[in-house]
Amino acid sequence: MLLTIDVGNTNTVLGVFDKDKLEQSWRVKTDPRDTADELWLQYSALVDGFDITGVAICSTVPAVLREIRKLLDDHYQDIKTTIIEPGIKTGVPLLVDNPKEIGADRIVNSLAAFTLYGSDGPAIVVDFGTSTNLDVVSPKGEFLGGALAPGIEISVDALAARAAQLRKVELVKPKSVIGKNTVEALQSGTIFGFAGQVDGLVNRIIDELADLYPDSGDVCVIATGGLAPLVLGISEMIEFHEPDLTLIGLRLVHERN
Repeated sequence: MLLTIDVGNTNTVLGVFDKDKLEQSWRVKTDPRDTADELWLQYSALVDGFDITGVAICSTVPAVLREIRKLLDDHYQDIKTTIIEPGIKTGVPLLVDNPKEIGADRIVNSLAAFTLYGSDGPAIVVDFGTSTNLDVVSPKGEFLGGALAPGIEISVDALAARAAQLRKVELVKPKSVIGKNTVEALQSGTIFGFAGQVDGLVNRIIDELADLYPDSGDVCVIATGGLAPLVLGISEMIEFHEPDLTLIGLRLVHERN
C-alpha cells in the first residue's frame, strides 16, 4: 500500500492507497517544530494495520520535510519513496519564469486535475488552504501559472487582530448577504466575498485561456483544500469538488517514478 503525505502550512493530510483506491485519509495539524520521532509516533499510529510498501510526499514546509527525511531513513529505508522536488518525473511541464518557485502541491494538483478532468480542455484548480491558489493547466497538461491570494482563515484572523470592535467568527454561510448583526456581516463578507473573488479570477483566467486555446473544450474548474466546502454552492464557477486531489496527484507521480 502507498502512504501519501501532503504537508501544508496549516495542516498535513495523509492517505493510504491500495492501488488506485484511497482506503483512508487523515488531516492533522502541521507543526514545524515537530521532530522526526514525534512525526513517527503520530504517523505510525494512524497507519497501524496497513502494510505500507511505498511513500510519496510533497511539502511546503522545509523544516517538516527535513524531519520526514530523517523519519524515512530510520523507519522506511527499505521501501520506495518519492519526494516531489527537482529531478522527480512528474509529467507536468512548467511553463513559468522560474520553475523552482512552484510549490510541489501545485504541481501534483495540476497532474491530478489533468488526469481526472482535463482531457478535453484547460483546467483550473482552486485550492482553498492557508492561501487560496488558482492553478491553470493547459489542454496538454502543462502548468501555465495562476494566481495566489490570502486564504480565508488567515484573512479572518488578521481582521480580528487589527480591528478592535471585530472578532473572529464561525465560518458558516449566513442567512443572507445583508447581515443583520456584526457576526452575520462578517460571515457574509468572508464567505460571499471569497466566492466572488474566486469567480472573478476564474472568469478572467477563462478569458485569457480563450485567446490561448481558441479551439479547445470548455474550461473545467475544480475545488480542493480543507476550506473548499465553505464556498461550494456559493461560487458560480466551481464545477467539481475533489478533496483528495493532492493525494491522488502524489499517487500518480509515485507511479511514474
